[in-house]
Amino acid sequence: MNFIKHYTKLAVFAAVMLMAATSCNEKQAAEAPKAAGSLENLKIRYIDEDSIMANYNLAKDINEAMLRRQNQFDAAQKQRGNEINKFGTAMQQKYQNNQYLTEEAFNADQAKLQKMQADAESYLASLQQSIENELNQSQVQLLDSIDNFMKDYAKKKGFDMVLRKSATLFIDEKYDVTKEVIDGLNKRYNRVGGNSAPAPAKPAEAAPAASKAPKVSSEKPATPGKVDLKK
Repeated sequence: MNFIKHYTKLAVFAAVMLMAATSCNEKQAAEAPKAAGSLENLKIRYIDEDSIMANYNLAKDINEAMLRRQNQFDAAQKQRGNEINKFGTAMQQKYQNNQYLTEEAFNADQAKLQKMQADAESYLASLQQSIENELNQSQVQLLDSIDNFMKDYAKKKGFDMVLRKSATLFIDEKYDVTKEVIDGLNKRYNRVGGNSAPAPAKPAEAAPAASKAPKVSSEKPATPGKVDLKK
């Protein structure tokens, strides 16, 4: 099982978060003459998405939750691998010391080893899928949170556009509203309960072993990392 390849599209945690919203002041648009729609009259601001991801408490909580989940996967993988290696070593020693009195006894231990390998791979695959699902849900949660806030924020401020800094070649710093947006996001997040990153899901029980089980993968998923607003 190639967990790294499976996690390539997730390694940056996503891959997912933009959040620049655009909003028009409907009352002003209705009352203003057509000439007022020119670029010179647009009210434009920008945000630094990297700073938002580094300082928005929801983003930090999600990243910490994903790190805990990866650590859980690493620990489970190590534990299962140690159990299999220990049993395999004991089998080898018994064989070398002629402690298998019958072929049936050797075959029974061999079947047990194969089942341990298959059960471990099934368990780790289930755990990996659980982590991936949790990551996807967290990405949607973060995207919706920033998107909804930015639309409401821009409308209240009467902004025609809120741009991402990375999407511009040059923009004067006087139009930067990043700190105000971060403060607003955290105030709203803390008001509704703060640490609301999804709790780790319990992995499903391992499926029955296949007749010929592959060995447990020594690979592990890439570190989720911080969510990137630039996608």
